[in-house]
Amino acid sequence: MGMFRGITKRYMDGNLILQIIIGIVLGAVLGFIANSGNQMALSIANSMSILGSLFVGALKSVAPILVFILVSSSIIVKEFGNANGLKKIIMLYLIGTFLASLSAVIASFLFPTTLVLQTNNAELLAPQSIIVVLKDLVFKMVDNPVHALSTGNYIGILTWAIGMGIALRHCAVETKKMFKDISEGITKVVKFIIRLAPFGIFGLVSTSVAQTGFEALGGYAKLLIVLVGTMLFVAFVINALIVYFVTKKNPYPLIMTCVKESAVTAFFTRSSAANIPVNMNLCKKLNLDEKLYSISIPLGATINMAGAAVTIAVLALSAVNTLNIQIGFLDALLLSVIAAIGACGASGVAGGSLMLIPLACSLFGISNDIAMQVVAVGFIIGVIQDSVETALNSSTDVLFTAIASKN
Repeated sequence: MGMFRGITKRYMDGNLILQIIIGIVLGAVLGFIANSGNQMALSIANSMSILGSLFVGALKSVAPILVFILVSSSIIVKEFGNANGLKKIIMLYLIGTFLASLSAVIASFLFPTTLVLQTNNAELLAPQSIIVVLKDLVFKMVDNPVHALSTGNYIGILTWAIGMGIALRHCAVETKKMFKDISEGITKVVKFIIRLAPFGIFGLVSTSVAQTGFEALGGYAKLLIVLVGTMLFVAFVINALIVYFVTKKNPYPLIMTCVKESAVTAFFTRSSAANIPVNMNLCKKLNLDEKLYSISIPLGATINMAGAAVTIAVLALSAVNTLNIQIGFLDALLLSVIAAIGACGASGVAGGSLMLIPLACSLFGISNDIAMQVVAVGFIIGVIQDSVETALNSSTDVLFTAIASKN
């Protein structure tokens, strides 16, 4: 018993990125051997599929309540303050996140990606028009909150979370503390499930490679290229245009400073919250107003989520492409808005943005079961995706604070 407890502790304290890489490698090796015709390996790979199913099932069960609690509590608990320039920074955060989401949608149209998912014909029905999508959207918004949570109606969950948050903005301090505690509690549950990701990824990769060879891994690589490429485009083109529009100066000296002194550390910590002290020190070095950045930097760590918006939009459209769902410009624009709103409520844990993917998928009638398979794919590529996403999110906090405080 003591040995089991010791092994468990070593695993839980271990490096999650390394554990996920090991899970991917072992799963790929087992899947390749099984795909080559080895019956014993095929039998083992089929048995290991239960690990992937359990992981996807755990994500499916916790995601609805996570979205509701995170979004509502972030509105209830967050103090926005009254420092000069803060409204401008918040507006930049929102505009930047929306433009990142829109860039992701455009990139997905230019470089469509597909995934290896377990689907059936009943789930391949495409929305007939934007009117149908909007009608379905409105009816989902007014769904009973309990029914929305139990059925995974993420549009309804988001609507009720925002409504609850606004209604309780001025509640008693004790109530705000309760919501904060509940948010921290559900985050701990999610962290525990994410700690089990290496086992789930091992099962998912071994099964996918056993069935399709390295076609699945090739799809993951293409998806990762689109994700990272879009995030780099946002960092060096979209953000540059925003900075130039606000300051009318060459944006790249400031952008490169933020990349070197904020993005690099955020890449390795994979947490915007953990990078707050680094960003505070950078703001001080840039001689920014302390009253402003002492509020805007912690605020940005929770609502300035350009990288998360890219992740949500690209992965949702990968599911759309996989299911051969045809969508138009207005559908894509609506997805950009939903992905941006969802990103602002992304969890503070590593991989938290992935839990918002079902919200975007629900726009197009994609079932929760398939959406959670997409989330699991996100964890497979998250070794790189989440690091780049955090680097973009965190460095942009300083960037927008700097241009707002100096203009």
